Formats: sequence, structure tokens, C-alpha cells
Amino acid sequence: MLYYMIALIVFVVDQATKWIVVKTMELGQTIPLIEGVFHFTSHRNRGAAFGILQDQRWFFIVITLLVVGGIIYYLRKLGKDNPRVSLALSLILGGAAGNFLDRLLFGEVVDFLDFTLINYPIFNIADSAIVIGVGLMIWDTILEMKRERRG
Repeated sequence: MLYYMIALIVFVVDQATKWIVVKTMELGQTIPLIEGVFHFTSHRNRGAAFGILQDQRWFFIVITLLVVGGIIYYLRKLGKDNPRVSLALSLILGGAAGNFLDRLLFGEVVDFLDFTLINYPIFNIADSAIVIGVGLMIWDTILEMKRERRG
């Protein structure tokens, strides 16, 4: 149950921040938080990460439903046996659900976190949770490989 709560918190924070951006900023408007380094920029993405596969709304909806189903299956299967993987899956689940709702309702995802210093693609809380979750999965895989080599 804890991991579903984490996913729900990610989802709610993601949706709340996107709602604030939509209601308080014009599309394309940028607000420097650290001038030349980090800005809030109101942006919409009709594709996936880095803007790939633009206007493939139904593809993303179907893929996300499959991914969410797989995550729920593995969360139920793993339970408390692997907390790091369960945390990773809950972050990915919350992020996937946040971007899924945007695509389902609006056909695009609201992005606003803009690291202008490195010219990185604009992203959102859901994207961050997914990346952190995937990072935890990779970390767990590396640790597991090391354990297998020792044992």
C-alpha cells in the first residue's frame, strides 16, 4: 500500500504543478528562478522525451496502459521483498499516470522545468519521477549483478 501512496503523491504533485503553470502562465512565458540557469517555462509537448514521436497520442496512451499494468503486476508480486525496486516502480507509476492523464485529456503534456544553462529539454515532475525511478532500477540491477558475482 505504501508504494501506491508514493505513486499517488507523485501524481498529485505533478498534476497540481501543471495546473498552476496552465492557470498562471502564458504558453511560452518564462520566469527565471536563477537567471540563465533554471527557469519555469510554460511549454507543451505532443510527443515523448526530447520531443520525439510528436502527435502519437494514441500510441502513448496504449503503451502507458500496458506499462502501468506491468508495474502494478510487479508491485503486487514484489511486495516488500525488494523495497528499492518497489520504490522505483512507484515513482515510474506516478509519473506515467501524470503524463497519461495529460495526453488523455488534452493530447499533450504540460512541461515547465527548464534548465537553460545546459539547454536541456523542458520537462515536468512526472518526467523527473520516471527518470529517478529508472535510475533506481539501474542501480538495483548493478547491485544485484555485483551480489551474483560475489556469491
